[in-house]
Amino acid sequence: MTASPADTAESHGHSHADVSGGWLRPAVFGAMDGLVTNTALVAGVGGGGAAARTIVLAGVASLVAGALSMALGEYTSVKTQNEQLDLEVAKERRELQRNPRGELAELVKELRVRGVEPELAREVAVQLSRDPETALRLHVVAEMGVTVDDSPSPRTAALSSLLTFAVGAVVPLVPYLLGVSLLWVALLCGGIGLAVAGALSSRFTPRPWWFAGGRQLLFGAVASLATYLIGLAIGVTAT
Repeated sequence: MTASPADTAESHGHSHADVSGGWLRPAVFGAMDGLVTNTALVAGVGGGGAAARTIVLAGVASLVAGALSMALGEYTSVKTQNEQLDLEVAKERRELQRNPRGELAELVKELRVRGVEPELAREVAVQLSRDPETALRLHVVAEMGVTVDDSPSPRTAALSSLLTFAVGAVVPLVPYLLGVSLLWVALLCGGIGLAVAGALSSRFTPRPWWFAGGRQLLFGAVASLATYLIGLAIGVTAT
């Protein structure tokens, strides 16, 4: 028995990754930032000739300060974004109440821009506008390009950023914490962490893993080289 087109469409399921920015963006950004920040810091302090204990102290202080800063920054940023969206949605709700005919004409226009024939666009717009909440969602999507129900959580963003920054920042400190007081080993760990984090991020992008990993490694290497040279110059000057 041959399946009908409707049956085929119903059985064809697929899913999408989280692209709303709830946790993925702050998690990736936090991990990358933690790795780059502390790898570069270790390079700079180590290049200045600091003792292993000083490097660990500076690295741990950077980890705590950076993780808290990232979390607070993400929370404030996402919260502000959501509040701005709420303000715009409230404005659109008032317009739908004050000028329903004008808003209906706007919706018809938006449907026509998307390729719907004029008569059908008006018919669809009238039918959808019977429910005020449906009309509101359609206007928000059409005019602002966002979905009301998909606002990212400030708490989720903050927690994701805090945890991943801390994990990334501890990687270049691992050799020192294990008693291996060699700068090149710490930088090697940081470089491996950067490459792995970049490669993992490629799962959510069209880029191949080697490109994403190599790009992040390059960024970290540039930052580390800059801080190493500064640390070297300051250390030599201080002695």
